Amino acid sequence: MYSNSIGFVYMVLKGILKAVFFLFVIIIADNANAQENGSLSQQFQMNIEIRPRAEYTSNYILPPNDSIDPYFYITQRNRISMLYEREKWLMKSDVQEIHLWDEANSSSKVGSVNFYQLFLETKFKSINFRLGRQNVLLDNGRLFSDAPWAQQGRAHEGIRIMKYGKHFANDLFFLFTRKYNTSFESAYSPVASNKYKYMLVYNFSYNSKENFSFNSINTVDFLEKTNSETLYTRATTGGRIEFRKRQWYYTLNSYFQFGQNQKGQHLFAYYFQPEIKWSLQKSTLRLGAEIISGSTPNLSVENSGDFDVLYGVTWKFNGNMNVFTRFPADVGGKGLVNPYLFYLFQINSKLSLRSDFHLFYTQYPLENDLNQEMSRFLGFENDISMKYVPIKELEINVAFSFYKATDSMINLPKIQDVNQLSYWSYLMVSYSFNAVNFRRNKKI
Repeated sequence: MYSNSIGFVYMVLKGILKAVFFLFVIIIADNANAQENGSLSQQFQMNIEIRPRAEYTSNYILPPNDSIDPYFYITQRNRISMLYEREKWLMKSDVQEIHLWDEANSSSKVGSVNFYQLFLETKFKSINFRLGRQNVLLDNGRLFSDAPWAQQGRAHEGIRIMKYGKHFANDLFFLFTRKYNTSFESAYSPVASNKYKYMLVYNFSYNSKENFSFNSINTVDFLEKTNSETLYTRATTGGRIEFRKRQWYYTLNSYFQFGQNQKGQHLFAYYFQPEIKWSLQKSTLRLGAEIISGSTPNLSVENSGDFDVLYGVTWKFNGNMNVFTRFPADVGGKGLVNPYLFYLFQINSKLSLRSDFHLFYTQYPLENDLNQEMSRFLGFENDISMKYVPIKELEINVAFSFYKATDSMINLPKIQDVNQLSYWSYLMVSYSFNAVNFRRNKKI
């Protein structure tokens, strides 16, 4: 398996190097052409963001806390984003610094000083090439998201090839991970949580511009076994269809996963998400469910039915409290069934309210210490949030969430006492402004 994977990766790398060389030739030719035509345009932008957030948790485990209860802490992200753009290419850089204040540290400490993004992008007719560290947001963010809620965000390193048309869009990625600094990286680095060694991703989307759209994501990732150089190959394929008619919206999201996981188990897993949305003048209702497959009790140890949601966000789909984020660990390998109802009310152009309701079930029963099957019902969560945008540069978010667990949560890692209510609240202020916006058109 290892030699086959290495051979495949070598072939891919060889092809990538040829593509980079071809890209370099294109850049030189394009610059020469621009000088010959005598026209150039350039732009430089700098944006500064300051985003402090205070959070309070009780009766459940949420990083960076793993022992204190209740726990109050403050994080702050300071990000400087710079963009330099010419007619046929651009450079993007996002430098961020994250600080942490909590009960164990009376003074702040640096969680991470890092590049969220740092890439070069060139444009050749209808095809764009992007090389470097970059965020990846595909479709609705279920499998690949830039994780905007997380102070560190999420990014990947590699090459992206983009081709867009009137109704169609194509994205091809070759991504990889390398050794990163270990200080605070697991909590505050945009890249260190990536589990793959190498990954190939192809995203295709079609939009009729009227009532119908379709999106497909296909990935092959090479996972390195813990404390070993063995590589296992895993594939994820599927897509999402959308249909709109007046104020009604219908969607179905489905994916299948096969190959081998990081433990070397043979994998066959699946994910389904049907949803219906009803939009009125000032309010929106969304009713749906997520089904994330787990392993049946009679499945052998060499096989697994545990679906991995890859590099998407979980709070957007499974509740703001992030009780269920790591699959299969947070559900004991038994899968998750999550019916939900979301209600959004737009009070005015500056203020909106939202309330999300979740029910949680395992797909297969958990067992207690006596090997007795427990109820599949895990609990109920309600997330209440408010967003206020007084001016364009300033956004204020406040929320309160609670989770009522059942006895089935006793052997799962998040809830400390199933007989008590678990809750979480936060206040976040985001101030973002454009410090520099320079644009020049000139003749040579």
